[in-house]
Amino acid sequence: MCGITGKINFLNGPALNADEISKMNRAIKYRGPDDEGIFIDPSGRVGLGHCRLSIIDLSPAGHQPMRNEDKSCWIVFNGEIYNFKEIKKQLEKSGHIFRSQTDTEVILHLYEDRGENFLEHLRGMFALAIWDNKKQQIILARDRLGQKPLKYYLDSNTLIFASELKAILQNPAYHRSVDWKAVHHYFSLQYVPSPATGFLNIKKLPAGHYLKIKLLKNGSYQADTKQYWRLDFSVKENLNERQWLEKILAKLEEAVKIRMMADVPLGVMLSGGVDSSAVAALMARNASLPIKTFSIGFKEQKYNELPYARIVAKLLNTQHQEFIVNPELVPTLEKLVWHYEEPYADSSALPSFYVAQLAKQQVAVALNGDGGDENFAGYGRYNLFKQSIKWQWLASLARKSGGLKLLEPIGEQFNNDFLKKAVKFAGWLAQGTPEQSYARSIFYFTEEEKRLLYNEEFRQQTNFPSSVDFLLSKINPSMASERLDRIIALDIQTYLADDLLVKMDIATMANSLEGRSPFLDHELIELTAHIPPSLKIKNGINKYILKKSLEKILPKQILYRKKMGFGIPWEQWLQKEAKAYVEQILLSQQAASRIIFNQQAVHHLLKEQQAGRQNHCRKIWALLTFELWLQKFFGKNL
Repeated sequence: MCGITGKINFLNGPALNADEISKMNRAIKYRGPDDEGIFIDPSGRVGLGHCRLSIIDLSPAGHQPMRNEDKSCWIVFNGEIYNFKEIKKQLEKSGHIFRSQTDTEVILHLYEDRGENFLEHLRGMFALAIWDNKKQQIILARDRLGQKPLKYYLDSNTLIFASELKAILQNPAYHRSVDWKAVHHYFSLQYVPSPATGFLNIKKLPAGHYLKIKLLKNGSYQADTKQYWRLDFSVKENLNERQWLEKILAKLEEAVKIRMMADVPLGVMLSGGVDSSAVAALMARNASLPIKTFSIGFKEQKYNELPYARIVAKLLNTQHQEFIVNPELVPTLEKLVWHYEEPYADSSALPSFYVAQLAKQQVAVALNGDGGDENFAGYGRYNLFKQSIKWQWLASLARKSGGLKLLEPIGEQFNNDFLKKAVKFAGWLAQGTPEQSYARSIFYFTEEEKRLLYNEEFRQQTNFPSSVDFLLSKINPSMASERLDRIIALDIQTYLADDLLVKMDIATMANSLEGRSPFLDHELIELTAHIPPSLKIKNGINKYILKKSLEKILPKQILYRKKMGFGIPWEQWLQKEAKAYVEQILLSQQAASRIIFNQQAVHHLLKEQQAGRQNHCRKIWALLTFELWLQKFFGKNL
């Protein structure tokens, strides 16, 4: 696990020097504090950098950038390849000779052997760059799900790339500018969708893609971005429920076992939910000694999952550690904004950072439960979507406001939960098609709310597309015939890749910790794509088939308890401890966000929140993190 950097100058000019690459490395040194390496091609046009977090083969033989035998190919690599030993054996039979026990060297030889098809053979998480001097080309590649980041800047003169854009910002060739279209989508999605980053002309390489840039003799280049992997839900396996239970558990256990490969101590981030508990149980079953588990909690019991984590830890006899997050730690958000470096409004980044910090005190690698909800339809909104398809005939009635106005006072007068749920569901149907309703249900700000938020000058300058249309344009019906599958595939491509996996990568790497996610094993996720949706949600139970498969190893009080999510008590903090902090940041006369915000709209949101008339917690968090992002990365240069 590491940080990678690099730069290529296309035109003849000043040769690259080691200081340029070293400066980029230093900007992300926390990703790999154990070693640093730099390669400058003899031509002076190509430079590669690497910061190493030693996990496998701790010897100097694992130093990067790493070369092949004749020094014609060089690689910088961030990640772990869990099947590298099997690949190595095959390559040795073909005559390849190895100098280390690393997966990095295996990748390089695999590229020599298979060319651009080498990516199809890798099982793991990765971001990498391979410079091929003979072909005068560089390949940048990212793993299938997007667990490891790779960002780049490309113009007619230069390519600059790195694990994080903070390294790219060290280069005077890039002039900082806000990508306002990306910001517009951020306020709805809570993250910046690929390939945007929030910085104009700096892009994220999308998950499951590689970028090949070939240098031409005239000083220009040819760039091609290709998708080498796509998740296909269109084919379903004809298995009965018992067969699915056995197959799921076997594949998940294998995914956990191969992620226990390391030359350093390991542990588990244990929330007490189904997914992390399953990982902990399977890890404990395959470990020779008691495993280490790490959990985060809050004094506000509505958000505190520690009692469930303790049940699992006691059941598995783990060496368990806990940490309570206090609201006084909210100013730590400024540090998180710097680490996340793009506009990012998922508040669970805060506890994720602290559980990673806790784990780093004892281990160098921590497994987690990321991906289980997307694999097995774990979110409650999937249930609503499924029901909205069934009740589409009600949509035309729900769109008539008179019907809703009749329902609302009845539900309030009698405090009737059924009627309240009916009103909520009718409101869902009133949004349009089930897919449009789904998109709006996950948004922080709707299109109308964004128009009210923006000031008049900014509204007149912008003509951005609807975030609903933008999101739904990513649905690929040819890859899934079932509508629920299409929504799950959409979340895997967007929410998982650009929010959840970003959260875990930054939380862990900011603490020089490697995070591993068994549920994101591509063989497991390809298997779950073949499971009929009717087994993922059955009898109103989300993740039905997964929970049934885990009944042999986890108690039902863990498997079938109400889902809590990994949220923070932001609503309570806004009423008390964080109130002054938030107002000071957002309502300041020096607030950088005044460049686009209608300050009266911001003040109105805070006032309604404080009075308890509306819950705007998510919106306020998004405004706060955006303001801090502008201050941190742009300051007065707007």
